Amino acid sequence: MGKWLLLLLIIVPAVEVGVLILSGSIIGVWPTILLIILTGLLGAWLARKEGMETIRTARLQMQSNEVPGTLVLDGICILVGGAVLLTPGFITDAAGFFLLIPYTRGIVKALLQKLFKKMMNSGSIVFLHRK
Repeated sequence: MGKWLLLLLIIVPAVEVGVLILSGSIIGVWPTILLIILTGLLGAWLARKEGMETIRTARLQMQSNEVPGTLVLDGICILVGGAVLLTPGFITDAAGFFLLIPYTRGIVKALLQKLFKKMMNSGSIVFLHRK
């Protein structure tokens, strides 16, 4: 897992720089900068909206004595999506929006649930539950 993360930390910024340079040469520097600012603002608004909705739904579920299990994954996706949108670049913006839009976030949540289940079954991750 650590090797993949290191690889991502090296490759993604390099590709982002290449895409930004290409975009600057195709549509111009100022339109590229404006596009980066606009996607950042739109992403911040969407992250706030989705985050507040998730918190509201979690509160309602807890008031009804329900465990907001899948909402925790929603929160993780929204947090990561919002953080990724703060970094300048079109690839990271696409990944951030993918995590923020409820429909596509559902795909990521399903993958995370499978991953966590696999990790729990193999014993590489353990969840403790206290009463």
